Amino acid sequence: MTANNKGSIANFVRYSRSRLKMTQVDLSEKAGVGLRFVRELEQGKQTLRVDKVNQVLQLFGYTLSPSPLRIIDSYEILLKYLNKSVRIYLKNKTEVTGFIIEAITEGMEVKAWKFLSGNNYLKYQKSKDQELLQVINHSDIENIENV
Repeated sequence: MTANNKGSIANFVRYSRSRLKMTQVDLSEKAGVGLRFVRELEQGKQTLRVDKVNQVLQLFGYTLSPSPLRIIDSYEILLKYLNKSVRIYLKNKTEVTGFIIEAITEGMEVKAWKFLSGNNYLKYQKSKDQELLQVINHSDIENIENV
């Protein structure tokens, strides 16, 4: 869990809560924090009490800890780019255009993405041929944008 990308904790909490089909009220009650705190956390408020952030994160099996900077927030990808036309810039200076269709996770951490190039998207929709898919390691992504 990183706190260094603006909104990464907010995105993680919002995604984790929605994945578990919890409302903000449910989350505040289960974590023992106020509803206002949950709303501020999910909106990415810059100044929050660390102990309360940890109370929320512990529900998902995480805690705040120092970690190396990571440029791309996987939860932002899940919320903003999944199943949408994107251009991905890779660290090896190549770029691909197409659709991220699924996260490959280990626990709740995204390790890689199933990706379809724009040319293969329609073919895949008809056939579900797994050979049309590419796997892009999350750590290889330098930047991503909507097309």
